Amino acid sequence: MSDVPPDPPIGASPGQGRFGPAILAFDEAADAWLEQWRGHPVLDRLMTAATDAGEFSAIWHVCSLARGLVRGRPDQIMALAIGIGAESLIVNQGLKRFFRRARPTVAGDDRFRIRQPLTSSFPSGHASAATFAAICLIGWDGKRWAPVWGTMAATVALSRPYVRIHHASDIVGGVVAGAAMGLAARRVFRRLGLG
Repeated sequence: MSDVPPDPPIGASPGQGRFGPAILAFDEAADAWLEQWRGHPVLDRLMTAATDAGEFSAIWHVCSLARGLVRGRPDQIMALAIGIGAESLIVNQGLKRFFRRARPTVAGDDRFRIRQPLTSSFPSGHASAATFAAICLIGWDGKRWAPVWGTMAATVALSRPYVRIHHASDIVGGVVAGAAMGLAARRVFRRLGLG
C-alpha cells in the first residue's frame, strides 16, 4: 500500500451517466482488489512494461512480424497489421467517442510512469487490441499457442486498471469488442486464404 491519496470516487467522475450503479460498484471493488497488489516491485514493473508494450499495439506488431518471418507468412503480417488498424479505428474513433467516459485518473496513478492517453476511457483500446490480436494469432497458430497469446493479452489488458488509467469495466468492454472483431476477422482471413 502507498500513502498516495486516492482520486475522487470513480462514480463521481464526469461522463459516467451511461454506467449504472452496478458497474460503478464493480469498478470500485476491482480497484480496491488491485490496490492490495500495487506497490509490489515485480508486479509494478511487469504491469508498467505491459502497458507500455500495448501502446499503439506495438507488442502485437512485433510478435506478428517475428512469427510471420519465421513461418514465411508475410501475408499474415500484413493482414494482422491491417486488422489491428481497423480495430483501432473502430474503438478509438467510434466507440470511445460515443461513450466519452472519464478515466479514473487523468494520467494514471502517480506511482507509475506511463503515457497519458488522448482518448476517453470506454472501452479499453489496449484490451480490445490484445483480444483481437490473440484471437487472430490463435486462429493461425492453433490451440497449443492459446496459453501464450492468451496470457500476453490478459497481462496487457489487466495492466490498464492496475496503473489506474482504465476502469475494470472498460477492460470487459474492450475484451468483448476485441473478441467480436477478432472472430469476424478470422472469418475474413479464412475466405482470403490467409489461414
